[in-house]
Amino acid sequence: MKITFKLFATLTDYLPVERKYNAVELDIDPSTTIGDLIARFNLPQKLVHLVLVNGIYIEPTDRLTRTLQNGDALAIWPPVAGG
Repeated sequence: MKITFKLFATLTDYLPVERKYNAVELDIDPSTTIGDLIARFNLPQKLVHLVLVNGIYIEPTDRLTRTLQNGDALAIWPPVAGG
């Protein structure tokens, strides 16, 4: 099944070179969890702050077991510091 995987800010460096902007389309197995994708792209846990699936916030406790559906958009942001 296909999903859109989006990374923002400093996390975009973890996407493949052939990405389009900050997103890639992935073909994944239906049993793939958000945690599996975080591991697959070697995202440092301390940088995985805000996680949304189709614009809905996913609690940190649910990320290791939450699977995705065909057509979902998974978006991840690092912590934001400002001034």
